[in-house]
Amino acid sequence: MSTGTGRTAPRAGAAAPHRSPDVPVVASRRGHFWVPGDTVAVSTGTAQRGPMFVQWEAPEQLRHEVPLVLVHGGGGQGTDWLGALDGGPGWAQQFVAAGFAVYVVDRPGHGRSPYHPEVIGEMGAPFSYEAAVGLFAPPERAGEQSAWAWGREPGDDGLDQLVAAFGPLPADLGWSQELDADRLARLLDRIGPAVLVTHSAGGPVGWLAADRRPELVEAIVAVEPMGPAFVEFPGMGALEWGLTAAPVTYDPPLGSPQAVRAADPADRRIPGLAGTEVLVVTGGSSAFADFADDVVTFLRDAGAPAERLHLPDKGVHGNGHGMLLEAGADRACAPVVRWLAERDGRTI
Repeated sequence: MSTGTGRTAPRAGAAAPHRSPDVPVVASRRGHFWVPGDTVAVSTGTAQRGPMFVQWEAPEQLRHEVPLVLVHGGGGQGTDWLGALDGGPGWAQQFVAAGFAVYVVDRPGHGRSPYHPEVIGEMGAPFSYEAAVGLFAPPERAGEQSAWAWGREPGDDGLDQLVAAFGPLPADLGWSQELDADRLARLLDRIGPAVLVTHSAGGPVGWLAADRRPELVEAIVAVEPMGPAFVEFPGMGALEWGLTAAPVTYDPPLGSPQAVRAADPADRRIPGLAGTEVLVVTGGSSAFADFADDVVTFLRDAGAPAERLHLPDKGVHGNGHGMLLEAGADRACAPVVRWLAERDGRTI
């Protein structure tokens, strides 16, 4: 028997390891289901393409009516939200402790959402240690990234735990985002209005879900989202449509990536984001913070009342791109919990 981060579970009656005293034990209900994939003909008969696994948890005392949907980043899986690398509580537990119901998804082809090349298509390269270090623990930021409590070489326990959870993305970035957005939209059809909380490459899926189901996306918390607009990722693809690799609806209509890029920012209105509160969260030791203001500007031009939450401005220092998984992940989550509670008319 093991914990969610791979450590040996304590004996009955023993204290749970690494549990923060700031996160109370909460009685909750939990379960899971799938958003089924579409059916396709394959060599062996009929199969599902791209089902999406959904794990849910709700506190016994629900304090907030609107639930949170947690969308992991590229190559990751829903377990990214369930625990930090040091065994401490994950963001999902902290949201539940604050009175929110949460739905944690595994994007199609990731984690517990089955993948097969015959139905989903070619996958990209395996997720390497070098990619992990470059994204989550770049050596040039080692002096400031105090929340990365581990080494940067294979064999280090924390880095091994991080890489073990990561896999490849579908090779076609745009199609992958289309698939994710469709399944997320269908999840919203099932559960009703929700706040989306996205991380990294899950960020574009939030914008696309709002485009498809604007009436069901109450707000978006984008933690270190992909950007800036129109950036190209070598070997992966580009955000050709602004902040997404998949088409999004503009008003006035912009029918091609070229038209979007050439348009005046005032003409890049996205009706699905109009009036949708967006919080862009960044860590003080992350390269994603360097372009976050550009992302916020693009979203405001699109019609969203977007704002930025930079953790050092809230007294939380030393976080990189993987703030969900770093040591003291509960401290990085606390300002987000406060923002969510305040927009719901509560203070904590």
